[in-house]
Amino acid sequence: MLPQEIIRKKRDGEKLSESEIKAFIKGVTDDSVTEGQVAAFCMAVLFNKMEMDERVALTTAMAGSGTVLDWSGENLGGPILDKHSTGGIGDKVSLILAPVIAACGGFVPMISGRGLGHTGGTLDKMDSIPGYQSVPDNDLFRKAVREAGCAVIGATGDLAPADKRIYSIRDVTATVESLDLITASILSKKMAAGLDGLVMDVKFGTGAFMRDYDDAKALADSIVQVANGGGLKTVALLTDMNQTLGTTAGNAVEVMEAVDFLRGGNQNPRLYEVNAALCAELLVLGRLAQDSDIARGMIDAVLDNGQAAEHFAKMVTVLGGPSDFMDKPEKYLKAAPVIREFFPADSGVLSAVDARKIGLAIVAIRGGRTRPQDGIDHSVGLTEIAQIGDSVGKGARPLAIIHAASEDDWQKTAAALTEAVTITAAGATGDTTIIREKIAA
Repeated sequence: MLPQEIIRKKRDGEKLSESEIKAFIKGVTDDSVTEGQVAAFCMAVLFNKMEMDERVALTTAMAGSGTVLDWSGENLGGPILDKHSTGGIGDKVSLILAPVIAACGGFVPMISGRGLGHTGGTLDKMDSIPGYQSVPDNDLFRKAVREAGCAVIGATGDLAPADKRIYSIRDVTATVESLDLITASILSKKMAAGLDGLVMDVKFGTGAFMRDYDDAKALADSIVQVANGGGLKTVALLTDMNQTLGTTAGNAVEVMEAVDFLRGGNQNPRLYEVNAALCAELLVLGRLAQDSDIARGMIDAVLDNGQAAEHFAKMVTVLGGPSDFMDKPEKYLKAAPVIREFFPADSGVLSAVDARKIGLAIVAIRGGRTRPQDGIDHSVGLTEIAQIGDSVGKGARPLAIIHAASEDDWQKTAAALTEAVTITAAGATGDTTIIREKIAA
């Protein structure tokens, strides 16, 4: 099949067959389809959209474009489960969820990404830990999953390679926003990971890529339908990202909060609720719990008895990190040179937050990247971030503690935080419920 004829058909608003989609993705993978043809195909899909069976065909073809992991030979004795988030500010859920699920009898080969734009990346957080191999070879990856029950790593080049090529072209051709292509991009890597169940954390609000609730819901619907249509049991939760998740944002500081959470220390209520809800869905999907009430009991038990912390510690050790990391994280996590509280000029109640501006403020002091090749400073970020409804200002509490590489960066971040928040005499009146809706097949 000529790729230009497939492009012409979609350009004219016609439906593509499964064989046509497979042929095009094969060409993307073996480079017989040119960069210009990929760009034209993506633009045609953006304008004319795909029907559900086309989305399923596209996603499964991309998932099968490289290695598809098979865990049956490992004799793990439990389901292969995973979670994916559409990105947010302070989102360290993966660092907590993976060891919790492992402690409950599941196995989590979590293939994550780096931060780009205003959102943080899970791999950048894990790279805060000295020695941790965030992109291990396949043997070490399997060993970590087998021995620790979880491994939070980056994707290798042979996992859904068609997605990698298509995404790089979408990024520079203004076709990132296509719901069909977003769905296929997210799910192709998850399907290639050989999962038995997946839970999606689809965020909406000021810190999310999908700010509008209806847009986020449309994405959640699409992902759930396509995943289940492709044979991967999936549910999605729509979660609020109108403020940071937890009380930290950055890299090393978020690892520290996750470690503290797993050790039974500070467990921010919103961060706990997102983790508990996502974990409960996975345990039910994996048939490790009959219902969400039983699942939540299991989750609380492994947090309280330290088993979840033990699985995280084992994962870090197997993947090359310090063996005593959970006991002495402050010894290994790099601290910023300038750490100081920031109080707003006017005291009052924190009533609204533009979380995207907070994410961009961290990127501006090299806590994130604007280009994939950029380096980052793992030590910078924010801690003790005030939550909506908190009283802030002199005589109350700071808006946050800023961790910066220099005084100039500290001042720059303070100015950005001032622009990102609304402080009023009265409290917030909007809906701050963290879990808004569940989408299931």
